[in-house]
Amino acid sequence: MEKNKPKILDYILLHLLLVFYSAGAICSKLAAGQELFSFKFFVFYGLVLVNLACYAVFWQQILKRIPLTVAFANKAVTIVWGLLWGFLFFGEAITIGKVIGSLLIIAGVLIVVTDHE
Repeated sequence: MEKNKPKILDYILLHLLLVFYSAGAICSKLAAGQELFSFKFFVFYGLVLVNLACYAVFWQQILKRIPLTVAFANKAVTIVWGLLWGFLFFGEAITIGKVIGSLLIIAGVLIVVTDHE
């Protein structure tokens, strides 16, 4: 059974899910900065687990609408989001190398998506 071509809304939903998934890295890094087995450590890692559980459920729903190869290729943009989260929440530097790498990732995703159509 052939799937219908993904629509723009499908890609928007996929990328919203990927933003949500990448935000789990914020909680993970915050947890790593806590004392081992402290209350805050468990809170942040609990948020990571909730994030992953929600992501897993919605990822399956996305795969009903978008072919796996296309959805998985788009998952690479989480690296770009991680770069942004690092800058916004942890004051990490955005270097020219990171920008070039991010542009390569976006270009690769666009190639896969447009090739699929």
